Amino acid sequence: MSFSVINPDDQTWETRPHEDGEPPRHVTELSELAGMEHVRANVWRYEPGAAGRRHRHVSQDETFVVLAGTLSMYVGDPPERHDVPAGSLVHITAGTPLQSVNHGDEDLVVYAHGWPPEDHNAELLPSAV
Repeated sequence: MSFSVINPDDQTWETRPHEDGEPPRHVTELSELAGMEHVRANVWRYEPGAAGRRHRHVSQDETFVVLAGTLSMYVGDPPERHDVPAGSLVHITAGTPLQSVNHGDEDLVVYAHGWPPEDHNAELLPSAV
């Protein structure tokens, strides 16, 4: 039996590109660290007011588990806002446009799981916010 345990001290946080004056997002990429070959897994931390890029994946489903804060997920075309509180899960099927936003006043922490992992970048779309 093979398994991996990743402690918080093992994780490296990377700040994603953002515009001057725009609140940043941070990610710790877990897939490689844990030896995951068939899925993508990340933990994201959005500072208050931070927004991800609106996008869609051609073949990858994405599942988000909210660990802290409230995730505002804009889903579909046209985008429809869904507020997802801590302890909740939202699943987005491949081909569905989505955008993650932290409209709250505290950090948002989300575990994101993608399957099957795409080898190329998602299609970027105009922002919903």
